[in-house]
Amino acid sequence: MRTINYNKAVRDRITDIIRASGKECIVRQASPAEFLSLLEAKLAEEVAEYQESPSIEELADIVEVIRAILALQGSTWEQLEDTREQKAAKRGAFVERLVLESADA
Repeated sequence: MRTINYNKAVRDRITDIIRASGKECIVRQASPAEFLSLLEAKLAEEVAEYQESPSIEELADIVEVIRAILALQGSTWEQLEDTREQKAAKRGAFVERLVLESADA
């Protein structure tokens, strides 16, 4: 059986799922700084997957990565939501589906 090298962040139960399928895997625990970097790459991967296949499942994956990033940065989902609400109050949200076609420089 051939081995594939990944070196990427995975969900906590992925190794159990791999082993339950009869395959072997090697896993290690990353430092917080390394894991943050890997999560940032994972976020880009998940966004690309959503763009290829827009679904609620792909959005859930994005949210899960964001939650992990927040935890590593010492922030909470509530702080993120508060920040989002403040920005929406100040700059608006995306409710009206506006498209800026041009503006004076």
